[in-house]
Amino acid sequence: MVGLVVISHSRTLAAGVAELARVMGVGEAVVEPAGGDADGGLGTSIDLVERAVAAADRGDGVLLLTDIGSSVLTAKTYLEDAAGAAVRLADAPLVEGAVAAASMAATGAGLDDVLAAAESARDHRKT
Repeated sequence: MVGLVVISHSRTLAAGVAELARVMGVGEAVVEPAGGDADGGLGTSIDLVERAVAAADRGDGVLLLTDIGSSVLTAKTYLEDAAGAAVRLADAPLVEGAVAAASMAATGAGLDDVLAAAESARDHRKT
């Protein structure tokens, strides 16, 4: 199963999005938060991302979902360091993308399909 990692500047936000995505993924999806800096404050941490990816990885790849700014840079730094690993970064809205990705991952879909589901969330209008 493809795992998901939610990277946010806020530990609380990352945990909340991960919780929502797990529930919407019918409890089957593996979703790990990587929020805040190493001391629990606002920011991002490559170490937290590395731990979350390791916890989410079930052998079928891991999808990273980010909020803004340096969380994207942290994810890209992780990808550079993990060259060749089956880890991808979604260009998707955080909450909607995580829920769509978790729902797809729960079906047993592959990494490309989970990524596509996350990124398709950009097109879902609320009005």
